[in-house]
Amino acid sequence: MDITIIGAGAIGGVLGAYLVKDGKPVTFCDIAEEHVNKMNAEGLTIEGPDQTFTVKCSAYTPNELIKRGKMLDTVFLCVKAQHTEEAIRSVLPILSENSKIISFQNGLCEHVISKIIGDERTIGCFVNFSADYLSPGRILYGGVASIYLGELDGTITKRLLDLQEILTCWGPVEVTNNIWGYLWGKLSYAGLLFATALVDETMAEVVRKQEFRPMLMELCTEILEVAAKEGIQPVGFDDWEPTYIYPRETRDELVLNAQLEKLAKRMASNKKAKSGIWRDLAVRKRKTEIDFQLVPIIEIGAKHQIQMPVTRLLISLIKDIESGAAQMDWKNLSKLKEKYESGETVC
Repeated sequence: MDITIIGAGAIGGVLGAYLVKDGKPVTFCDIAEEHVNKMNAEGLTIEGPDQTFTVKCSAYTPNELIKRGKMLDTVFLCVKAQHTEEAIRSVLPILSENSKIISFQNGLCEHVISKIIGDERTIGCFVNFSADYLSPGRILYGGVASIYLGELDGTITKRLLDLQEILTCWGPVEVTNNIWGYLWGKLSYAGLLFATALVDETMAEVVRKQEFRPMLMELCTEILEVAAKEGIQPVGFDDWEPTYIYPRETRDELVLNAQLEKLAKRMASNKKAKSGIWRDLAVRKRKTEIDFQLVPIIEIGAKHQIQMPVTRLLISLIKDIESGAAQMDWKNLSKLKEKYESGETVC
């Protein structure tokens, strides 16, 4: 299996480096020329919790990859959600009828990919390990967490099992017949992560704030309610348990709080203490993926007459920080808390 990684940043860089280290044929592609040049000249360095290592590799910009003229076999798409369509269209000339794309992304990018190349050439993926692009040729890796691979129609195929085997050099990759359940489970968790990025503090510190927990859980509940209306059963992972949060009427606060303490402990032990969302806002000064993660859920929720007031306010606050109209501050979480306590929930 000849693997091309499009988007050699946090996720793509880590996976690709472990594959190269294991002797697998991997080609990197990234739009950042400085990053590409650094990888070609000095290799790609992964700074992990247990080890730091550098691998020699071959990297190209999209234009260089097209000029190379080689048809692509297996593509790991690891770009930000907002760049999905652009990234796929940039390599369409070198995609054959047998090429397949696996979406190592946040959100529901599989829908975008399949509309362009078809369901049969699209493979779903849930990925939850933490990593950050630090500088050209350098990636911070938080450590092994979860990866699940799944066909869009829920079947377990040979190509899934082959991918699982190849990726064992990274860690415990699983296959699933419910990839949409994992993706929606991650979206509910994304609501929490976006909220933690409203303050210049670690994820664990925000989750441990008891005064904000009811609001944070309502935020996640709004997302899970949309999933339920779509007929999807979200799945838990890495100490995140959607079934403890939704439905509201079956929630056991003691059990939920104990689980959130476990989650906070996991977050605190991670080498990456703040989210990639926080880094986008505070360090890289760029837009987050909120337009391609939470905004589509608002649109789906509207079809089911679900207002999602806390999620809507969260989106507005993140966008204010993106534009520079607001700063990270605990007051942002207080605004969300006030919205929740106003009692506005669903139609």
